[in-house]
Amino acid sequence: MKHRDVEVSRRGAVESCSPKCATARDSAGPCGPCWKDPPSPPERRGLIKERELTSTTRQLYGSLLRHHLEPTFGSMSVAEISPPLVRRWRADKLASGTGPTTVAKAYALLRAITGTAVADQMIRRNPCTIKGASTVHTPERPTATVQEVYDLAEAIQPRYRALVLLAGFLGLRWGELIGLHCRDIDLDLGAVRVRRAVAELFNGQREIKAPKSAAGKRTVAIPPAILPDLRDHLRRYAESGADGRVFVGAKGATPRRNHFNRLWRKACQEAGIKGLHFHDLRHTGNTLAASTGASTRELMARTGHSSARAALIYQHASVDRDRLIADAVSSLVAKGRKKTRKARKKQDRKPEGHAGDTVG
Repeated sequence: MKHRDVEVSRRGAVESCSPKCATARDSAGPCGPCWKDPPSPPERRGLIKERELTSTTRQLYGSLLRHHLEPTFGSMSVAEISPPLVRRWRADKLASGTGPTTVAKAYALLRAITGTAVADQMIRRNPCTIKGASTVHTPERPTATVQEVYDLAEAIQPRYRALVLLAGFLGLRWGELIGLHCRDIDLDLGAVRVRRAVAELFNGQREIKAPKSAAGKRTVAIPPAILPDLRDHLRRYAESGADGRVFVGAKGATPRRNHFNRLWRKACQEAGIKGLHFHDLRHTGNTLAASTGASTRELMARTGHSSARAALIYQHASVDRDRLIADAVSSLVAKGRKKTRKARKKQDRKPEGHAGDTVG
């Protein structure tokens, strides 16, 4: 049978042709008889269910799908999604006031879904072709000084003093800190073993899970300067026994982020610090580690990052560090100028030509 072109946007999705189909081997896609209707929206949601995702990520994707993708794309086949339609959808989202971060995440999910459709030979090419549209541009967050970390530790409720110090000087995440048990802290070795994290879901439930990545399971050395504070906390506030939780609320419950945020904002106000989020303490600890001259690999191990790109964030130049660099460069410039001046003086003292050696 003679092959005829099949318009993707009208005929639907495609399944793999038979290996004997010469038309498919010689053309950009399968022949007409090999095309079939694309999956329905519920089946498309199955593309998310098939992926190995954490509960929090699964909930995020579900929310993005319901609120941002299905209203536009839910009633059409995957094959009907075209680059112009995707561009118009994205522009409308941004114009309607949807946050750029949310739009970027929704676009990334749409691109992943259509990318799976391409891999499964349901469509010929991915309609998500906007360069950089899935990149989340976030402004650089502030970092606290060492004194500010201590000021916040003093201002917060005493049972959370060690929480602030560990976040500020070890760079641990909130979920990692709340997930610590007493057996995870070795005061003699001076180290914290990160083995789990507590995740808060959208419905208020909590889930104990592995850290964010495989690299998140790590052992982090504790700065000796805060060991007395940690020892005091374990004695006064932590649950007893090796399985006891390190951080518990006044009524014995695992702290919730929304309740702690109220305490955090109050502490920031008392300390006179504006615009600092609790997670910014992680940036403080990691930036301090980077300023010691630690290598990228060492930073990756300490911060629990699986990619060098993430660890490199903390190797940016701080104002104080940049001043030290500038002073060092100035010293090199001064030495270079001094050598140049000495060389010129020697040149000026030397007689021109061979006049000094000429016999009169």
